[in-house]
Amino acid sequence: MTVTIDNGVITFVYDDGLSGLLDLGPHSIVRASFVEPAPTGGWTADMKPSGGPLLGPFHLRAEALTAEREWLRDHRGL
Repeated sequence: MTVTIDNGVITFVYDDGLSGLLDLGPHSIVRASFVEPAPTGGWTADMKPSGGPLLGPFHLRAEALTAEREWLRDHRGL
């Protein structure tokens, strides 16, 4: 898990294990992507909310979730 701090702003991909960070002050949670079933089967990770592409389709949902996190790490530093 990557946590970034820039000018006092903490940014991270939400995980219940890090929910204690929300106690540090005012916060907002925004959607980074949509992992959904693909119309033709499998799963996709739509990164449009983060300014990215549609990833997939992937055979397993877990593969789409992994691709989502990798894209966020590589393109958003998260």
